Amino acid sequence: MVEACQEYLGQWLQPLGLNLKPSKTQIAHTLEQTDTPPGFDFLGFNVRQYPVSQHHSAKNTHGKPMGFKTLIKPTAAAVKRHYQALKQSISKLTAARQDHLIDVLNPQIRGWCNYYRTKVSKATFSQLDHLTFKALWAWATHRHPHKGKRWVKQRYWKQIGTRNWVFTNGQLPELINHSHTVIQRHVKIKGSASPFDGNLIYWSQRLQHHPELPNRVVFLLKRQQGKCLHCGLFFHHSGVRVPSFAPSPGFTQ
Repeated sequence: MVEACQEYLGQWLQPLGLNLKPSKTQIAHTLEQTDTPPGFDFLGFNVRQYPVSQHHSAKNTHGKPMGFKTLIKPTAAAVKRHYQALKQSISKLTAARQDHLIDVLNPQIRGWCNYYRTKVSKATFSQLDHLTFKALWAWATHRHPHKGKRWVKQRYWKQIGTRNWVFTNGQLPELINHSHTVIQRHVKIKGSASPFDGNLIYWSQRLQHHPELPNRVVFLLKRQQGKCLHCGLFFHHSGVRVPSFAPSPGFTQ
């Protein structure tokens, strides 16, 4: 069935002067082992289904467990590229100050984590924190070959509140940890919704810039989660505030 769809799609593209590139077209099983490992990679994500018990399984439209669950994780190649980029930045700044090194690494870590924070990435973030620490430890000991480990630790890693081993000089800035990125699941947009349907409360929280609202209003609605800070009621797109225990159609989570 899938092969037939691929053939039909290829025929449909021919009049347009297009075709499917064989090296980038793959048919793979996401659960069972075939000629290739289960799952497939797409845009830096690995999509794969894992067999689990009925208590942890995904359910079909009838509510019955299917015996597996789908997990989307960062690909091994993407993790390796990111780590190599961090190592390259560290090796280039062997003689740089600690705060300058942090200023270079933080945007790389923040950007990569923001891209993968909507998927199953918590274990990957922890793994990258461990690898980054090893690279930074090598950087620090290379700078002071005649100093002991305790001195190196006290020089480059501090305790900030309850957090120990924070890569900083005791003042701002401090290195961002991958694992501190909060996993935020993506919520699908309703199929019948439109930015021009008048539901300003809903769309101001979904869009960075709303076509019918000033950026300041969009920012405040998103930060306040659609609520009035004075009375705690939800805003309605008509301007009327409604009780928080009875959300209006103008505010949808």
